[in-house]
Amino acid sequence: MEAPVALTVGIVFGAGVYLVLQRNLLRFVFGLILISGAVNVSIFVAGRLTRGASPFVPEGAVAPPAGSANALPQALILTAIVIGFGLTVFAIVLLLRTYERLGTVRTDELPERLDDPRPVDRNGDAPAGAPRPRPMPQGGTVPRTGPSGTDARDDGEGAP
Repeated sequence: MEAPVALTVGIVFGAGVYLVLQRNLLRFVFGLILISGAVNVSIFVAGRLTRGASPFVPEGAVAPPAGSANALPQALILTAIVIGFGLTVFAIVLLLRTYERLGTVRTDELPERLDDPRPVDRNGDAPAGAPRPRPMPQGGTVPRTGPSGTDARDDGEGAP
């Protein structure tokens, strides 16, 4: 049972390394996700794949029965999944900010864009750095509102 899983882990890990080596930051993040998943599965396989006894310690015993699965790798994997999710969300937000600021996610274009400190303005109407309204499907715009439904630029006194 471990041989097909090990082969699958190798293929997924190789695909993750291939994506990490690309010159695109989005592919880099997807590669990290694949590598993280492959490592999690390999740790899970290291804890033995058994269908027999559960890793619970029977009443009156000091250790789990022989041949049962190890619970420690499962706990480590759950922790790694949570940490990996947080890292992925942070990387995607950082990637989004990079794209908004520089207008590209290609690593070979980033040094050229970093030389110009002004943000990229794709609208043409708004000054750089100003909030852009989101378009509605009918062609109108959605007003930007704060947490209580007031205008985001409102000082809370009712006057914009």
